[in-house]
Amino acid sequence: MPEAPEAPGPFDPARHAVRRVVAFGAHPDDLDFGVSGTVAAWTAAGVEVHYCIMTDGDAGGFDPAHRASIVAMRHEEQRSAAALVGVDDVHFLGYRDGYLEPSHEVMRDVVELIRRVRPDVVLAMHPERNWDRIQKSHPDHLACGEAVTRAIYPAVENPFAYPELAEAGLDAYRVPWLWLYAGPAERTNHRVDVSAFVDTKITALQVHISQHPDVAAMEESVRSRMRASASAAGLAEGSSAEEFHVVSVNNPETIAGF
Repeated sequence: MPEAPEAPGPFDPARHAVRRVVAFGAHPDDLDFGVSGTVAAWTAAGVEVHYCIMTDGDAGGFDPAHRASIVAMRHEEQRSAAALVGVDDVHFLGYRDGYLEPSHEVMRDVVELIRRVRPDVVLAMHPERNWDRIQKSHPDHLACGEAVTRAIYPAVENPFAYPELAEAGLDAYRVPWLWLYAGPAERTNHRVDVSAFVDTKITALQVHISQHPDVAAMEESVRSRMRASASAAGLAEGSSAEEFHVVSVNNPETIAGF
């Protein structure tokens, strides 16, 4: 018997406009695995999307011959993959792969970018560990989610947090929505039908050639997970979806400080 579709989450695309997005990933390729189908759908509709990659991915790859050039290689892979899904703005924070922490240095960088772009949606990796598939929970992934979540409240909207940013003209900003990805399955409360952009997503992933010793296995795994997500959402057979834990940060009922 097919699984019953889940109850609708807090985000209604018919009512909640998305004009600008900032998407955070711990490493080059994290966003392509987690959200590039959704991003491609957004950019096709005219949404402005910024990518922010927190580490250089310098500990990634499989070929020892790439060690000296791995950072430049991964930056170029990410820029090329981003362009395929309509993203022109890719920001690299430059932290060391495997050493990312939700420090005030990282949080300040997050606050600066969010205040500069002033997005309707912020995407970030989930800060909770996934015990069913621990590969989703690389320590840098958890640190990415924790740093972004801490930054969004209260620092982004507090004019007295990191005062040098306000002095530079980057005023406090209240983020409407936080979309977390690559989290525990039980946290999923929103799925996006990306059936029209599956091939685009796969092509973007294939650009990260330094990271895929078995491209065919990677592709089948990604396609399979997206089909399963669509089925759980009650979409038509053969559809594909990406899944999120959507959090309403600021809405008409939000009271400052609560």
